[in-house]
Amino acid sequence: MNTKKILIGVAVIAGLASIGMAVYYWITPADMLPAYVPGYTLAKTTPHMKHGIAALVVGLGLLIYAWFASGKKKGTDGGAA
Repeated sequence: MNTKKILIGVAVIAGLASIGMAVYYWITPADMLPAYVPGYTLAKTTPHMKHGIAALVVGLGLLIYAWFASGKKKGTDGGAA
């Protein structure tokens, strides 16, 4: 299997997981997050909006990378000039 295809697949999976994590950050209060998740604090009972936004940006970035990386390459035959 091509290394590029593997990288695209990993980017799609990681992007979707990151977007899922963003939603999880937005709907779960900070004191209810698992202890191994960044942003876990007992003192805060509101969701982590900034962590969710960051996870969303990373997830969208990975999906955009996968989209552009999977596209067809334009020919380099010189074109009409």
